[in-house]
Amino acid sequence: MGFVLRYLICLFIGGAIFPAFAQERRSLWEHPLVKRFVSPEKDSTRSAGFIVVPALGYAQETGIEFGLAGVYNFYLNKADNLIRTSNLTFIGTFTTERQTNLKLESDIWTTDNLYHYAGELRFRNFPFNYYGLGNQTEESSSDVLTQRMIRIRLEGERKLAPNYYAGLNFTYEHLTFFDKESDGIFEHMPPYGQTGGQHALIGISQLYDTRNRNTYTTNGYYARAKYAYSPGIGGGHQFKGSLLDIDLRAFFPLTNQLTFGLNSRFETTMGPRVPFYVYRELGGDMMMRGYYLGRYRDRSLLEAQGELRYRFHPRIGIAAFAGTGSTYHDGLKNARFIPSYGGGLRYFFDLEHNSSVRLEYGVGEQRPGEKRQGGFYLSLSEAF
Repeated sequence: MGFVLRYLICLFIGGAIFPAFAQERRSLWEHPLVKRFVSPEKDSTRSAGFIVVPALGYAQETGIEFGLAGVYNFYLNKADNLIRTSNLTFIGTFTTERQTNLKLESDIWTTDNLYHYAGELRFRNFPFNYYGLGNQTEESSSDVLTQRMIRIRLEGERKLAPNYYAGLNFTYEHLTFFDKESDGIFEHMPPYGQTGGQHALIGISQLYDTRNRNTYTTNGYYARAKYAYSPGIGGGHQFKGSLLDIDLRAFFPLTNQLTFGLNSRFETTMGPRVPFYVYRELGGDMMMRGYYLGRYRDRSLLEAQGELRYRFHPRIGIAAFAGTGSTYHDGLKNARFIPSYGGGLRYFFDLEHNSSVRLEYGVGEQRPGEKRQGGFYLSLSEAF
C-alpha cells in the first residue's frame, strides 16, 4: 500500500519513543519501543508488529489534509512456523474542504497456508487529475474532478496442490464524478460513463506461489491470473464486460543481502459497455513509479519492472528500479512504451514479519514542451 511523501514516519517514532523513555530510568537501547523499531535483533516471540504514520499535507484543491495511515502484521497461528504474515492496513484522511479518503485492506493466511483471503472496504470523496484517454495525453489537458466512490472487494483462495491455489472473487463499486473546473477536457470531450455508475463483478483466480515470504521476498516465483465479469447492472452506461489481470513475479538471491526481482503485469478490459472509470491506469507507487496514477489510461495496460534490493543492515536497505509500460487499445500496435526508473531507501520497522517503509524517487518521461515527470513516494510495504 503506497502513500505520498506527506506521510511522515519520523513524527510517529519520535512521538512514541521519547515521551515513554522519559518515564523510565533505563538505557535508551533497552527501552522496549526502541528495541521494536531500532534494534537489529528480531523478537523471538513471533509477536504482531505495527506502525502508525501521521498524514499531513496541503494542495490547492484540498486545502489542509490530515489523518493517519497504518499497518498491523500478525500470524493467524503463531505455532505454525511456516505460516505467512497476515496484515491489516488502514488509511484515513480528511481535508478542510470536507473531502474524505477511507480505506481498510486485509490480506489473511490461515494455518498451513491452506486458505488465502483478501478484502477491501473503501469510501473516497476526493479530487484527482483527469488528462483524457489514451497514451498521448498532455499535461496541459489536466482537469480536476471529484470522485465519490464506494468499493467492496472480497477474495478467497484455497490450496489445491503444493504452491497452487484457486479461488473466487467479488467486487462492487459505485462511482460518481463532478467536474471542478468548467471548460475543461472532461466537459469538451466527455468520456463514456461521464457521470459515473455502479457495477458488480464476480470471477475466479488462479495462483502459483513459491515465494519464501510474502512481505520482503528474496527467493521464489509468483504467478496470478484473475478474471471477473460484470453483467451490467441497470443497463444504460453501466459497465458490462469483463476484466483480466495477470501478475508475474520472480526473485533471485544474488548474495545473502542482495536480491534481484522482476515483475510484469498485463491488465485488460473487455466488453460492449466500458466506461472510462474501469479503464486501466498507468502510474502510482507500485509500478511505473514517477508517473501520476492515471496520467495515461486506456482499455489495456502492459508493464514490466526490475528492482535490485540491497539490505545491508537488518533495519536498513536501498533499492534501484527500472521499467517500462504502456496503455493501449486494439492491440499492441497502438502501444507507446515509456521509461520509469529511480531508487530509494528501506526501513524495516518489523523484523519478525520483514515489513518495510520505503522512501523513493521515481523518474518518468519528458514530453516535448513539458517538464520531466517524477515524484517522491513514502509507502508501506514493498512494490512487489
